[in-house]
Amino acid sequence: MIYPAVDLSLPVAFAVAFFLLVGAALALIGAIGFLRLPSFYERLHAPALGTSWGIGGIMLASMIYFTAASSRLVIHEILIGIFVTFTTPITFMLLARAALHRDRTARSHGVPRKYPIGPEERPREDDESQAS
Repeated sequence: MIYPAVDLSLPVAFAVAFFLLVGAALALIGAIGFLRLPSFYERLHAPALGTSWGIGGIMLASMIYFTAASSRLVIHEILIGIFVTFTTPITFMLLARAALHRDRTARSHGVPRKYPIGPEERPREDDESQAS
């Protein structure tokens, strides 16, 4: 089914254009942040926000357009938004934990130590007494 954009009223067309531009701008900001931020851990933050909020704007534009064009309420895009909202942060958290584990195993410089310290890494009591 083809929905011609010519049949849309002016306020609906402005709302669709606004949400498309906002969503695209947020996705672009996330992509630029992904390219420009220096470390892997910093790069995770920008795309997570860019995809979540960017897809939200595009999803709202799609809901408004198809609701106006088909003269019935179209809200099944909310399922896409719910899926993206739940899966994106979980995916990035798992990626960050895997990278942190890899960097700790490789003993890379600048990686925070585990806390609390495990039994194999705890200083012995006689080492503490010599240090003071």
